Amino acid sequence: MTAGDRVYRVLIVDDEEPILRFVDRVLRKAGYDTTLAPGAPEALDLLTSGPSFDLLLTDLMMPDMRGDELARLLTGRMPDIKVLYMTGYADRLFAERTTLWANEAFVEKPVTVVGLQEAVSLLLFGHTRGLPTDTHD
Repeated sequence: MTAGDRVYRVLIVDDEEPILRFVDRVLRKAGYDTTLAPGAPEALDLLTSGPSFDLLLTDLMMPDMRGDELARLLTGRMPDIKVLYMTGYADRLFAERTTLWANEAFVEKPVTVVGLQEAVSLLLFGHTRGLPTDTHD
């Protein structure tokens, strides 16, 4: 998605290939510039070789590293990055902390096309206006 001439970059991290592709398709269709990583190690490798991101959209439960641990590492390097967790385990997200930080949000899996677009838009822009009206896939 663009604001003026600005294109918003989203790093999508999920160890499940179908979910990675679904999120990529939905966000590209909505106008975001997406980069995919099948896990935290690959996401961390991207930070050393590529440009910064506006949003980290990550699965919470992954084999090599939890999504919230990855988010802590990324926000240390990119303090303005926003974080959207996708999880079927929201209870685990709040097991060690009671609230999300200011630039964080989460959506429950399974998520719909509209639900995903709205969550990303709300986190990045504070509203859902301007979302594509054709959400049928």
